[in-house]
Amino acid sequence: MQAAKEHTPNAELQETSGLGFYSLLLLVSALGIGAFYLGLLPKFKQREVVLADTRDLAVVRVKVAKPLSAPAAAVLSLSGELKPATEASILARVPGYVRSWSVDMGDQVVAGQVLAELDTPELQRESARAEAQLALAEAGKHLAATTAHRWEELLQARTASKQETDEKLADLQLKSAAVDAARAEVQRLQQIGKFATITAPFAGTITARRLDVGQLVEAGGSKELFRLSETKRLRLFVRIPQAYARSVKTGQEAEIVLPELHGQRFKARIVRTAGSIDPGSRTLLTELEVDNTGGELLAGSYAQVLLPGAQAEAPLTVAANTLIFRSEGAQVALVDAGGVVAFVKVTLGRDFGSSVELVEGVTLESRVVINPPDSLSAGIRVEVVE
Repeated sequence: MQAAKEHTPNAELQETSGLGFYSLLLLVSALGIGAFYLGLLPKFKQREVVLADTRDLAVVRVKVAKPLSAPAAAVLSLSGELKPATEASILARVPGYVRSWSVDMGDQVVAGQVLAELDTPELQRESARAEAQLALAEAGKHLAATTAHRWEELLQARTASKQETDEKLADLQLKSAAVDAARAEVQRLQQIGKFATITAPFAGTITARRLDVGQLVEAGGSKELFRLSETKRLRLFVRIPQAYARSVKTGQEAEIVLPELHGQRFKARIVRTAGSIDPGSRTLLTELEVDNTGGELLAGSYAQVLLPGAQAEAPLTVAANTLIFRSEGAQVALVDAGGVVAFVKVTLGRDFGSSVELVEGVTLESRVVINPPDSLSAGIRVEVVE
């Protein structure tokens, strides 16, 4: 009974010691777990943040913009030079010396009016010789005709052969042809002789006189005697840019403005076009006609042509900071719907400063990268920042 009473306290002590050990173990475990969370967990979180930042920085973000239609001018303004509707350099048709001249620079003349007269001694001698040759040929023809007639009578009397008669008839035809040739030469020289009197081929204004009395002139030479211009009507050539070419039609009205005539506008009309684009300048050569009956406009003047009805096929413009200049030429970076970058070669048009006109290479739906970085390359995927 006593033994049982002594054993009981030891068992309680052992149980108490066992409970203390487990409590201590739990406490140490709790402290270890707490130290883990307090020490290592922030490092793991920091690592995750670094990885997330690294992934975020690895993604290229770009800003994009869509091309805009270029602003179209309400009135197309082009430069040109006023020229006479008809202009001719009057040259000498026959050689000779200037006997007299009757008009000077600035004079108004009518068609057929005498401008100058020439002395043509050489032509006169040639004409005299041609007339002598004609007389000689006519005399030979008369003799041949008489001879042929007599031989025909002898042939009928059977006192001459048919061969000899045919020869005389052929000689008559030969002499007749010689007369025709001599007469044609006389007529030719007579016609040329009329050119000794220089006349105006059409009505207009004498814009230059380059001859004087006694001056020797050559036939068909490059020496200009007079320059005659029709200034009642003026024509003006302009080159229409390709973008406006389809809107220009024959008969279309236009206006002419001269810098020295402030505020004055003159009516003009398109009379013809070249019908095709010049491949060198990509322009359409167009001729306009201006009524200058009042003489306000001077031929040779510089003028501005205003075409209010011309409308351009508006090209597209992009910001100047979207262009990329490389060895392949001017390019822009485009982003498709999947975020993939592609480089496209473009053709530049007008430069507006902050924006540039693109003739070809993009559309209204293209997404063009703004300020493309140097590291941007074709085929990579980017994130678009709206």
